[in-house]
Amino acid sequence: MSLVKPIILSGGSGTRLWPKSRKAYPKQLHTLYGESTMLQHTALRVSDFGAPIVVCNEAQRFMVAEQLTELSAGKPTIVLEPIGRNTAPAIAVAALQALKEDENAILAVLPADHLIKDTEAFSAALDLAIAKAESGKLVAFGIVPNKPETGYGYINAASTSAEGAEILKFVEKPDLETAQGYVNSGEFFWNSGMFVFSAKTYLEELKKFEPELVEHSESALAGAALDLDFIRLSAESFEQCKDISIDYAVMERTNEAWMVPLDAGWSDLGGWESLWESLDKDASGNVITGDVILEDCKNSMFHSEHRLVTGVGLEDIIVVDTDDSLLVVNKKRSQDVKAVVDKLKAQGRSESTFHRKVYRPWGNYDSIGFGERFQVKCIEVKPGASLSLQMHHHRAEHWIVVSGTAIVQRGEEEHLLSENESIYIPLGETHRLTNPGKINLQLIEVQSGSYLGEDDIVRFEDKFGRA
Repeated sequence: MSLVKPIILSGGSGTRLWPKSRKAYPKQLHTLYGESTMLQHTALRVSDFGAPIVVCNEAQRFMVAEQLTELSAGKPTIVLEPIGRNTAPAIAVAALQALKEDENAILAVLPADHLIKDTEAFSAALDLAIAKAESGKLVAFGIVPNKPETGYGYINAASTSAEGAEILKFVEKPDLETAQGYVNSGEFFWNSGMFVFSAKTYLEELKKFEPELVEHSESALAGAALDLDFIRLSAESFEQCKDISIDYAVMERTNEAWMVPLDAGWSDLGGWESLWESLDKDASGNVITGDVILEDCKNSMFHSEHRLVTGVGLEDIIVVDTDDSLLVVNKKRSQDVKAVVDKLKAQGRSESTFHRKVYRPWGNYDSIGFGERFQVKCIEVKPGASLSLQMHHHRAEHWIVVSGTAIVQRGEEEHLLSENESIYIPLGETHRLTNPGKINLQLIEVQSGSYLGEDDIVRFEDKFGRA
């Protein structure tokens, strides 16, 4: 039997789930249901096939690696895209990588941010898809629709048999009347964006329609560099890849397209309304997360992360309160949240990209207060981790240890600090912070100076390759 290799695509930004999901910390890295993140749920779904190949962007690489390591399901292969080029190139480099392990490798291509409630039904459909892939088919999963959805593309197959059928055509996202007609006909399925095929077949078909894309993908992988545990694709080659989806590049043009129907409680969680539909509700139809008190509210969602949120007399409303942003939206308009994100980007506001708490490979920092010439952060450093050896041109820093132990390199000196001890880092002084202990190091950093931006960092040494 051929090697089945899970391919997880983790490059999306999930802007319609703002302010929970943001570019630097997108929805697939969040726990939106159950006890695991969406990325972890996806990896667990196919864990019987071994460690996956994950394609992600550079900014999220350490969070992706850490979350997969927590599963203890083997060492994943993490391929870094220097720039987003849509799904066809991402799958091409993953296919080329899989062929290094097995020339007959079968790929199970899964976006990292999908919900599948019935994992047994998914596994049964996956087995059917694998069998078809071994016979040379490129298999798409068609979701049995339960409503006229205008946010998905549709697949029209030659048969609705549970065994699957040849794909007759793909259709774009329809208007509501057309979608209702598709659902009434019983002949159309939602296009899930999940696929199964042999690596060799995919590349052969891709070469027929987009030969330059295959050529640039091969060059990008051939010129890749190992960076810690990551495969960093050649930026010069990968940037030349055409920005195109697998649907447009291959699936809509090949004669080998096949569909396996899937009825397993699937959702791509593309917005707050779809998340509300997917989660458990109270007797009034409300989804509640965090410290929330309601009076006479119905069919709504209230998500609070840090403080008390109350509601009175609300219906079909979504309220999402994070540490730095508050979203209030009519449930039926939740797809329009993307327009708010676009406005934030146009205004150059950091809330479109970052949360107040920012994750780094060594831990995280939370900006808990600021003024005209000062900023206060709570910094957490993982056991054994170090920040880069660095200096700042425009700010001085004062560190106070709250818990744990710190080794501070300041110029040529080295200081060991424990709880309630502090140290001052003058402007322009080289310094490094290390946690030598077995528990997290937590400290308060007080910055003062004329400019406090994160780009005022000059790195001299960095174990994470950021120097």
